[in-house]
Amino acid sequence: MMESLGTNQYPSSGSPTISVVTTTYTLDRMDDVKELLDSLHNQTYPALEVLFVGERHPELCQIVTEYGISIGMDNLRTVFNDGLPGLSPARNLGAKSANGQIVAFIDDDAIAMPDWLEQMVSVLNQNPDAIGVGGSALPQWEDDEMNWFPREFYWMISCPIPEWTGAKSVRAVRNAWGVNMAFRKEAFVAARFSEDFGVSNQGVSSGIKLAIQADDTEFCVRLSKETDRPILFNPMSKVLHKIRKDRLTPRFTNRQAFWDGYGKATLGRMFNSKEGEKKRFRLSNEMTFISKLLFPFLPKTLLKLFVSPKTGSRSLLLMVGVLGHGFLGYLSGRFGRVEGVLVRRYSK
Repeated sequence: MMESLGTNQYPSSGSPTISVVTTTYTLDRMDDVKELLDSLHNQTYPALEVLFVGERHPELCQIVTEYGISIGMDNLRTVFNDGLPGLSPARNLGAKSANGQIVAFIDDDAIAMPDWLEQMVSVLNQNPDAIGVGGSALPQWEDDEMNWFPREFYWMISCPIPEWTGAKSVRAVRNAWGVNMAFRKEAFVAARFSEDFGVSNQGVSSGIKLAIQADDTEFCVRLSKETDRPILFNPMSKVLHKIRKDRLTPRFTNRQAFWDGYGKATLGRMFNSKEGEKKRFRLSNEMTFISKLLFPFLPKTLLKLFVSPKTGSRSLLLMVGVLGHGFLGYLSGRFGRVEGVLVRRYSK
């Protein structure tokens, strides 16, 4: 681990310091990272440390440090992950290196609203029993034509919204989402992000590259189990999440659905296998999602076929693809073997 230190001049206030962790592994994201840093520099919450974790390319940290200096960001630090690569190891390194009493995470292609952190701290202050909090993420489309994508499927593009979580106000949830979440520092004494999960890590089992997209969920479920403390959702803590065109293609959404189903089945085996022990992982969100698809989404989409055939057909094909591939993924994770044909196919 190599670390570059800023001046670390944190405000002398009674508010808890927040360490915001973001990670990047590619130089292609530098423009996104700079825009993210701009949004963090303009936060209304004063007691803030920004921690950038780079990997694969040491020059990432140099570029970020230089940009931070150019905009007068004296609360920025950079850390280079020269150990096991991947999102989960990078997040663990960020949490370990953080000085704040609260550790927040945001994706490198997201933009924080000015009161993002203020909203998070407010909820944690008002709920001292809560171990963490997540927030909303709204899509920032690469092209305006992409806004046909139904809100019911925003979770597939890592955009948690109140309609998906069922939380129009602050309430407890099963898990937060990595694009927008924060935890008290003591959370990382009880749990760490699993290095067996995540697309960028591509954890290897029996020679098969896995893309189990359950690292955020696994961490939250394990954390709740170890601490017996709730994780909350605050819909007013908002970020924008940049969505590229290729994330709306059938190839992407079908693959995403397969691995989501596979990951949920894997978590069910991990947390619900012991008889007589409380079930820690439930599919209540997923069952609510399916019921909403059958009504009112399906009738509304069928009607749209006559009013706007292009949008209606896109939405219908999306629904069929997501349900079908998600079901295949769940069956593969629940009953199949890692070496199965489906897992091999979706690992490519």
